[in-house]
Amino acid sequence: MTPRPEKILALQFKYFGDAVLMTPALRALREKFPQAELHLLVPAEIAPLFRHLPWLTRVWPMPRRRGRANLGATLPLLRALRRERFSRSVDFAGNDRGAILSLLIGARQRLGWAQRGGFFGRKFCYNRRVVLEEKVEHESARLAHLLSSWDIKPSSLAAEIRADPVLATLAENISPGRPILCHVASSQPRKEWPLTHWAEFYRFATAAGLRVAFTTATGEREQSLMAGLKQLAPEAPVLPAIAELPLFLAVVNRAAVFISGDTGPLHFAAGLGVPTISLFGPTLPARWAPVGARHQILTGGPCGCEANSAVCQSPRHCLAEISPAQVLAALKNVSITG
Repeated sequence: MTPRPEKILALQFKYFGDAVLMTPALRALREKFPQAELHLLVPAEIAPLFRHLPWLTRVWPMPRRRGRANLGATLPLLRALRRERFSRSVDFAGNDRGAILSLLIGARQRLGWAQRGGFFGRKFCYNRRVVLEEKVEHESARLAHLLSSWDIKPSSLAAEIRADPVLATLAENISPGRPILCHVASSQPRKEWPLTHWAEFYRFATAAGLRVAFTTATGEREQSLMAGLKQLAPEAPVLPAIAELPLFLAVVNRAAVFISGDTGPLHFAAGLGVPTISLFGPTLPARWAPVGARHQILTGGPCGCEANSAVCQSPRHCLAEISPAQVLAALKNVSITG
């Protein structure tokens, strides 16, 4: 009798940039089990990040809100997942939700992290666990380390996602040509380059004959930042706010270069294969910066922020130490066409 092919489920209940950094581990699973079905369970709002990866068999979107379960939508999904009869599951996030779902979905081998915290029974949700090493390493390497229990190592730590090709024409209408795309906001203000620097960079870049456009998230604070930039540089082209993640990915995919602080869209761009210039200050590039020769990293001065503060606590923002002239110089190392 021919052995039943492996059917593997990966779970990830972290968001956006963190989720993109899981893709090297997913790709390593595919390389180890080339004939297997490889499924992925993620929150519905980030499912478009993975939907067009050709080596994933299926992406399962879970409707939910942070900190709140939606039983009406979760139970039918859970039943459907159980019917798949997965031979293996791996929970990359290691939170309570992922642990409980790992147990309820019922794969024969259930892999997760051996770590402190969470509810008492979390360790019983897995039948194979890996100790989280206490060392500074890239987040993609840390996530891939979970697979060491199955003797799997990634061949590369470069992230990989794909844009929806159907949206390419609409994206071109929103962002014609291939601009240098600058993302001005982050979920944490301490990771944001000062608006005065963005405005000065815009003037430097346009004087050098470069085409620059600006984008940000759709939230009220992020849109107020963009309004502040327009006051400083009224001529600066600003793309319309894009609420739909698939369309935003298609727009980013058109960029000649993507410039931003340490934020989710930076990892989107890197995963799409767009060259990036990342501006790092309060977070560690060794852990969070895009991997590969197409990506340049600029670091600011010493960071005096409190470790858990979302807002800079220092009189002088560490990211302010990165000058617009430095960013322009980094652009000269990128081959820009189109």
